[in-house]
Amino acid sequence: MDLLVAGVREALRLLLTGDAEVFAILRLSLEVSGVATLVSLALGVPAGAALALVRFPGRTLLVAAVNAGMGLPPVVVGLFVTLLLWRSGPLGGWEILYTPAAIVLAQAVIAAPIVTGITLAAVQNVPEKFRLQLLALGASRAQMLRVVVREARLPMLAAVMAGFGGVISEIGASLMVGGNIKGQTRTLTTAMVLETGKGNFEIAIALSLLLLVLVFGVNWALTAVQQRRVW
Repeated sequence: MDLLVAGVREALRLLLTGDAEVFAILRLSLEVSGVATLVSLALGVPAGAALALVRFPGRTLLVAAVNAGMGLPPVVVGLFVTLLLWRSGPLGGWEILYTPAAIVLAQAVIAAPIVTGITLAAVQNVPEKFRLQLLALGASRAQMLRVVVREARLPMLAAVMAGFGGVISEIGASLMVGGNIKGQTRTLTTAMVLETGKGNFEIAIALSLLLLVLVFGVNWALTAVQQRRVW
């Protein structure tokens, strides 16, 4: 209990004094996870909508792969992304391993199946009769798709929240592809592991509280948008 109280005090001290290193870590965490979430949305929303609306051979297998990918272990993603970006790997020429770009890539791979799966479920919940009615009224398939996605936009906000929450709090992939380099690739989660290993539990608790506040703040904002549109 004493450690927890000390951690809360340390978190308040770091915030109130404007600790430069902590704010740099906060900013980097928000930037890489935010960009990774946007990338996953750009990939996952069209993929999820297509899987929901198009029937083709092997679709069931692909949907099963997406559902399995929603629980993909971050360390596995980190391993494969590291192999891809390694100097002798297929993408070694990019020379982005142990940079924020590598973390974005790994986190986008983690979040994309989550966004795809939730989008798939949201679009499937739009009644088929509604889609058929749009086509009967003369809408093209592209127009029908836009209307259906718009109808499913509120449930799809859950995809944004789940995708962001999944990557901002992961550590395995970020640690493996980023290297936890001070001032360059150190995020809140990797910093927590480092401080815990050094026995600096107060700082580790403070960083964990800052992470929880960040996650809650983002999800509160998105939930407010979602609930306001519902009513």
